[in-house]
Amino acid sequence: MITRQRLAAGICALLATLTAGVAFPAGAVADETDSAASPKVELLLDVSGSMSARDIDGGSRMAAAKQAFNEVLDATPEEVQLGIRTLGANYHGNDRKTGCKDTAQLYPVGTLNRTEAKTAVATLTPTGWTPIGPALLKAADDLNGGDGTRRIVLISDGEDTCQPLDPCEVAREIAAKGIGLTIDTLGLVPDAKTRDQLSCIADATGGTYTSVQHKEELSDRVGQLVDRAADPVVTPVATEGTAQCSAAPTLKSGLYTDREEFGKQRFYRVDVNPGQELRASVSVGADREVNPDYGVLMRAVTVHGREIVRGEATGNGRTDVISTGLRYPKAESDDDNAPAETVCLQITNSFSAASGVKTTPGLPLELTVDVVDGPDKASDVASFGLGRGWWLLGALVLTGFVAGLLWGWLSRWRLAVWRTN
Repeated sequence: MITRQRLAAGICALLATLTAGVAFPAGAVADETDSAASPKVELLLDVSGSMSARDIDGGSRMAAAKQAFNEVLDATPEEVQLGIRTLGANYHGNDRKTGCKDTAQLYPVGTLNRTEAKTAVATLTPTGWTPIGPALLKAADDLNGGDGTRRIVLISDGEDTCQPLDPCEVAREIAAKGIGLTIDTLGLVPDAKTRDQLSCIADATGGTYTSVQHKEELSDRVGQLVDRAADPVVTPVATEGTAQCSAAPTLKSGLYTDREEFGKQRFYRVDVNPGQELRASVSVGADREVNPDYGVLMRAVTVHGREIVRGEATGNGRTDVISTGLRYPKAESDDDNAPAETVCLQITNSFSAASGVKTTPGLPLELTVDVVDGPDKASDVASFGLGRGWWLLGALVLTGFVAGLLWGWLSRWRLAVWRTN
């Protein structure tokens, strides 16, 4: 009896050991996978001398930034790997060359230890220069690796003081690498030049710019951007449009990337069943210097070239991305076996390269295609682009006609009365 119990206990112990041996490696692999796909955010803080100015709710800009960081660190989602980098925090002198190298990682990007990060932030004192361009390059290196979202949140109160390394050009170079890194910028009590530069940096990577005047605004906005990094991201699928619709790739609902030469057109095909609606949008990025006054045209045409609907947008050189879109509903059919209609999406741009700028590769293009169930009466929406506005147009015409008759009758009656008198 005792022997059997010992044998049973030994077998149970062996099974438990084997189970643990299998489980722990699996867990380790899962952790590595999660780490590789974790969203990464680096807060890039300007600690130059001007941050000591006391013009945010009666306190200094540095104090407002520290308070915002402490609140954001407390609320950072567990899945976000967060780091902090500074610019202008360590060099007190007047040597420009040395000052423009003054950027350091205050807290490495990784699993957040809130106490350590807050302690590091508490030591900061407004000090030196404003090397935004060099700091952006270093921050991009800090975020390398992994498949998750990558975001830099830049907080500054002034222009870069390390020209000719233009931070806007640096942001364009980062975007051109195609590493999916977004730069959001926040300007503390900014002047016009600072606002223009920070806006340009954000636009170059599809980020956002926010002007901040109060502590609460700063805390709320930084918190929103860190939270946004944890949102799921759709990775664009590379495709290659053609010069003719007949040879174009057929696309399903999704997000796609391509490159389009200056002043050229690209075709893509989408199948739309009866009762469905095609929604499409396109963004073309100016990832290098281009001439002002340009545009993007997006047309939905039949395979025979007849235009169905179009969307267009123009630019004047003040933005790095231009977008437009369109909708096309396919009316329902009484025939259950009615075939899908092949819609050709034609995308044309009128960009031209500035003098001395390379024209290859083409401009980056991002295309969104969405085929969904259409409205109840698709024909109403498709009617010359007026949709249900036909009802309003008809009512206005009828009202105008009746009003005209009444006014004519009233005028004739008054004229008759005047003649009689």
